[in-house]
Amino acid sequence: SPLSTTAHTHPIYSLTVVGTQNAHNLISVSTDGRLCSWSIDNLNQPQEAIDLTWKGSKQVASTCLSFPLNDVNNFVVGGEEGTVYTGCRHGSKAGVVDAYDGHYAPISGVDCHQAVGPVDFSQLFLTSSFDWTVKLWSTKEAKPLCSFENHNDYVLDVAWSPAHPALFACVDGQGKLDVWNMNEDAESPAASLVVEGSPALNKVMWMANGQQLVVGDNSGKVWLYDVHESLANPRQDEWTRLTRTLNDIRQAAKETEELNQTLAEMNQTSTTSLPQTRNW
Repeated sequence: SPLSTTAHTHPIYSLTVVGTQNAHNLISVSTDGRLCSWSIDNLNQPQEAIDLTWKGSKQVASTCLSFPLNDVNNFVVGGEEGTVYTGCRHGSKAGVVDAYDGHYAPISGVDCHQAVGPVDFSQLFLTSSFDWTVKLWSTKEAKPLCSFENHNDYVLDVAWSPAHPALFACVDGQGKLDVWNMNEDAESPAASLVVEGSPALNKVMWMANGQQLVVGDNSGKVWLYDVHESLANPRQDEWTRLTRTLNDIRQAAKETEELNQTLAEMNQTSTTSLPQTRNW
């Protein structure tokens, strides 16, 4: 807004509406490091603005934003430099609360878990990045839980299914739309297609019923796809299955880390035990 000194000074990269039908705000973030809250009835100036900084001085250049389901206070933002940040809008600690490193390029999309069921997965979120990956995170753990590496181009957006707890979709710069079911396979997508003409796909979202996907491309077209019910509709045990899937992912990561540590120690031992060369 040109009428307000508290509004953004850089382009706005992400907008989301939070709250209820009768009491809601529009939230925006920008690479200027500011989060603004707006009344939809008055877009001349924000109702509040929070400067997003990390460790007191580092400005957070935000490229994307997501709120956990039915939460108007806590949020997750993706950074231009590849770091993810969590924060809150209200209280004595308003602003950035924590940081998560794992990507090696700008973060293009972030989405908090959406599907409501018998197990609470509100701590989970997904990120997409220019480093060609999608990563799964928990707000309770510093490192990504899992990295999905099925792309040969920028991954430009990612979105959880609002109906199925283990289902998500992502899109990339080569026109590819992937749908993953983590309960079935964390190595390859359950369904994949390339949009006609292979345009760069920069946005993806689910319809509220979880039966259709809406995709936007860089030429201005919007594509609507039906998701087959065998993929879209969750079984009753999907939430408990996802709990087991996450445990398996954590265990595999732990074993890989232990193996790498053992190999590093063996390499160090063999290096130090080599006989010294005598110069004659």
